[in-house]
Amino acid sequence: MSDFRYELGDDGVAVLTWDMPDRSMNVMTRDAFAELDGMIDRALADEAVKGIVIASAKKDFAGGMDLGVLSRIREEAGEAPARALFDFTMEGHRILRKIERAGMDDKNKGGKPVACAISGTCAGIGTEIALACHRRFMAEGKAKIGLPEIMVGLFPGGGGTTRYSRMVGAMAASPVLLEGKMLEPAKARGASLVDEVVAPGELLSRAREWVLSATDADLVKPWDQKGWKMPGGEPYHPAGFMTFVGASAMVNGRTKGNYPAARALLSAVYEGALVPFDTALRIEARWFVSVLMEPSSTAMIRSLFLNKQALEKGANRPEAPDQRVSKVGVMGAGMMGAGIAYVAANAGIDVVLIDREQAAADRGRAYSEGLLDKGIKRKKVTEDKKAEVLGRINATTEYEALSGCDLVVEAVFEDPGIKAEVTKAVEAAAGADCIFATNTSTLPISDLAKASERPGQFIGIHFFSPVDKMMLVEIIKGAATGDRAVAKALDFVRQIRKTPIVVNDARFFYANRCIIPYINEGMRMLGEGVSPALIENAAKNLGFPLGPLQLVDETSIDLGVKIAKATRAAMGDAYPDGAVDEVLFAMADEGRMGRKSNAGFYAYGEDGSRHGLWEGLGSRFPAAADQPEVTRVQHRLMMAQVLEAVRAFEEGVLEDIREGDVGAILGWGFAPWSGGPFSWLDMLGAARAVEICETLEAAHGARFATPPMLGEMARSGGAFYARYGDGARADAA
Repeated sequence: MSDFRYELGDDGVAVLTWDMPDRSMNVMTRDAFAELDGMIDRALADEAVKGIVIASAKKDFAGGMDLGVLSRIREEAGEAPARALFDFTMEGHRILRKIERAGMDDKNKGGKPVACAISGTCAGIGTEIALACHRRFMAEGKAKIGLPEIMVGLFPGGGGTTRYSRMVGAMAASPVLLEGKMLEPAKARGASLVDEVVAPGELLSRAREWVLSATDADLVKPWDQKGWKMPGGEPYHPAGFMTFVGASAMVNGRTKGNYPAARALLSAVYEGALVPFDTALRIEARWFVSVLMEPSSTAMIRSLFLNKQALEKGANRPEAPDQRVSKVGVMGAGMMGAGIAYVAANAGIDVVLIDREQAAADRGRAYSEGLLDKGIKRKKVTEDKKAEVLGRINATTEYEALSGCDLVVEAVFEDPGIKAEVTKAVEAAAGADCIFATNTSTLPISDLAKASERPGQFIGIHFFSPVDKMMLVEIIKGAATGDRAVAKALDFVRQIRKTPIVVNDARFFYANRCIIPYINEGMRMLGEGVSPALIENAAKNLGFPLGPLQLVDETSIDLGVKIAKATRAAMGDAYPDGAVDEVLFAMADEGRMGRKSNAGFYAYGEDGSRHGLWEGLGSRFPAAADQPEVTRVQHRLMMAQVLEAVRAFEEGVLEDIREGDVGAILGWGFAPWSGGPFSWLDMLGAARAVEICETLEAAHGARFATPPMLGEMARSGGAFYARYGDGARADAA
C-alpha cells in the first residue's frame, strides 16, 4: 500500500498527499521516503506539471520520523552501523535538497515551485520537509509545528538544524532547536517556520494559487544566493561569536554535560555556518550519527519513544474486550480527586465527583474551572471548551449518582478504615460490573481489597501529583485482581492520555519503593555531616530535576514522618532507617514541614519562592571536616534507587524492565539521559555496577548489597535489555 498519493490537477499542480495506511498520524519510514523521492522525480520530469504541493490526508501533517527505523538500521548494519546511519541520513538530505532546488539550473533558473500545505500538527521530519519547500502554508487552529527531537535525546538531523539556523540565525533558532518548542500557527509564522496562516478550508487552494503565481526568485533559498551571510553574524563575526559563547554556556548550564544531543546540535550549527550549504548538511549528518551512536541517546530513544509508545499501545494489556470508560466516579474531592476528575472530564468522560460535604465537592469541581481559566488566558482553551468540560463533572454528596459508572476511583485519605467504608458504600451503590480502583501511594492493595465483595474487580491506580501535569500512572494488581480490572485501568489511562505501568502488589509498589531510598540517602548523608550543597548539586549534576532534600520539601516533611512511622510499625526490628528518622523528625520538631509551610531544608519567601538552603542546617547538622568525593555521593544516590529497581524486578513486583525505565523517568525524573535504571546499568556494565556495590556495602551497609540477578549478570557478561528487552518476565535469580 502506498504512503503517498499523486494527483495532477487540470491547473498543472501535482499534489502529493501523505496518507500512511493503518496510522492515525503520518510518520516517515524508509519506504515512504523512497516513494516521496520517486513522486518528486515524476513531477519534475513531467512538462505538464507547473508546480507541486505536498499535503496530508490526515488531521495532522506528520509526527516525525519513525525512530524504530533508526534502530533497525543499526541492527541490520552488522559491524558498520555508523556508516549505515550516515548513508541513510545523507539519502534524506539528497531528497530534501532535490525538493529545495526543484530542477533549477546553476543559475537558479527553470525550477518548479514546491509548497507545503500543513494541516494540524507538524513535527520532526515533517517540519524538515516543510523547511525544504519554497513556501509553507499552515491551517489556523490549535495545532503546532516544531522540531522537538531534542526531547528524546536527538536533534533535527534531516536538514532542520542547518536550514532553520541559516533562516533566522543561531540565537533566534535556539527556542525551536535547543528547547524543542512547538509553536502555534501565529507564533510559527513570527518565527519563520511557516510563511502564511490560512483558514483550514483554504489551505490547499491557497497553496495551489501560490504555486501558479510563483517566480524564479521565489524558489531560491537565501543560502543559494551569491553573497549570503548568516543572520546574526557568523561564528567569527563579533555578534555571532558572542551568540555561540552564550549558547555554549546555556547548553552546559542546563544539561550539566549529560545530554550529547545539545552539544552536537550547537557544534553542527557552529561548524556549518563556516562552510557552503551542502557541506554544512554533511557536517550535520556526521554530528547526528555521532549522537545516534551515543549510548545515552540510544537509551533515551528506547525509553522515551519506543518503550513509552509500546506501553501506551497496551504492550502488557491482558486479553479482554474493549474496556474504555464512559462514566467514572471519583470518591474524594481533595487535590488528588479533583485532579483525576479534571483529566477524565477533559478526555470526554462523564464524571461523578463525590465528597462528604457539598461545599467540598464544589471546591473539587472549581479546581477544574481554575485550570480551564488558566487555559483561556493562554488562549489554549475556549469558553465553549470550558463549559463542555465542566458540564461533564457532577459534584455531589449522593452515592446514588454512581449508577451507570463502569469505573470508580477512590481518592480519600490514606487511612485503611476510611477506604474500607468508602469501598463498601460504593459497591452498594454502583453496578455489579463496576471496577473499583483505589488511588494510594503506600497502602497494600491486597489488604485494601479485603473490604470488597468483588476483589477480582478491585485494583490500585496510583496517580502522581499534580495529576494534570504528571504523565505516569502506576497500576497495581492485588493478589485477587482479575484481567478485566487490569484492562479497564489500562484503557482508562489511555483515554486520559497518560502513560501506564503495571506492577504487582508490594510495600510502596515500584515508584515509591525506588524514590524513598533516594530521599532517605540524601537525609542520611546530611546526618553524617555531608554538606547539603554537595548532596543537592551532586544529584542535579546527575540530571535529577530535584535534589533529595528539595524533593522532601516538595512532598512535605510531615508526610515523610507519617510514612516512616507506618513503615517502622510494619517492619519492627527489621526497620533500617533510624538514622534517616533522626534528621526527618528533627526537622518536623522545628516546625519545618517543607514548601507548604514555607520552611524546610530550604528557606522560602512569603510568596512561596525558594531562596536557597536553610541557613540553620549548618548548626542543626554540622558539616564534617572531611567531605566525600562528589562521585561517592552520586554513587550513593544512584545506587539507592537502581538497586531497588533490580530487586523489584527480581521479586516480580515489576514484570517488565521497559516499565521500570519509563516509570522511573516519568514518575520521579530519574536522570532522563540514562534511559532509566536498567538502561543505566547496561550502559555502566554489570561488572562495574557490582564493583560500586561492593565498595558502598563495605562502607555504608547492606542496603548496597548486590542483588543476585545483577551479580549473575556480572559473572555471565549479560545485560538487562539483551535478556529482557522484549518484555519477557523476570526469571528466578
